[in-house]
Amino acid sequence: MSGAPIGIVRFPGTNCDQDVFDAVAATDGARAVWLWHKETDLAGVRGIVLAGGFSYGDYLRAGAIARFSPIMERVIRFAEAGGPVLGICNGFQILTEAGLLPGALMRNARLSFVCREQWLRIDSDDTAFTRHFQRGQLVRFPVAHGEGNYVADEETLDRLEGEGRVVFRYVDETGAATAVANPNGSARNIAGIAGERRNVVGLMPHPDRAMSLLVGSDDGRGVFRGLAEAAA
Repeated sequence: MSGAPIGIVRFPGTNCDQDVFDAVAATDGARAVWLWHKETDLAGVRGIVLAGGFSYGDYLRAGAIARFSPIMERVIRFAEAGGPVLGICNGFQILTEAGLLPGALMRNARLSFVCREQWLRIDSDDTAFTRHFQRGQLVRFPVAHGEGNYVADEETLDRLEGEGRVVFRYVDETGAATAVANPNGSARNIAGIAGERRNVVGLMPHPDRAMSLLVGSDDGRGVFRGLAEAAA
């Protein structure tokens, strides 16, 4: 097998890890490898994905316990050294709990689990994971979460906007960021953000479930293609 090794971290309760593994494996230039949450050796991986699911049953808060898994110290060091790290759904929650991304993910505004196809607008193409999209481009990824309501103080939100670190935004099919298009009440319709160095990105929607037109969309392929290139 050839290609840059991309590590998919498995926590107890992670349930989208196989989807991510298959998405990475289907991407030219990438090789998917497993990373168990108790490991402290990243085994030479060149990129990391924290997949969706319910790590540790979402006890306390979603991602709050996974943040203290042994592997997370190494993930944090990897990200601080410039390595590409992608957090999807529960992975996004873990990244905020670990302090790699600002803000927090709270219960959905309607206090109910949401599962649907969702239009998103690419608001930044200046990250490893959006380099194959154009700013303003519309894509469609599924969402499936109960705690996807992104919150942050106004100063943080203004900084994210001003620095171009809002990467994905919930919109309707016309590209408008309306209240109806917002599935969870997230501040400013934010669906995904980037860290200061733009090598860390977290998003609630699932690009790993948008890899084939047979399931409604292959828009997710660009995310994993960018990851593979950043890890090369």
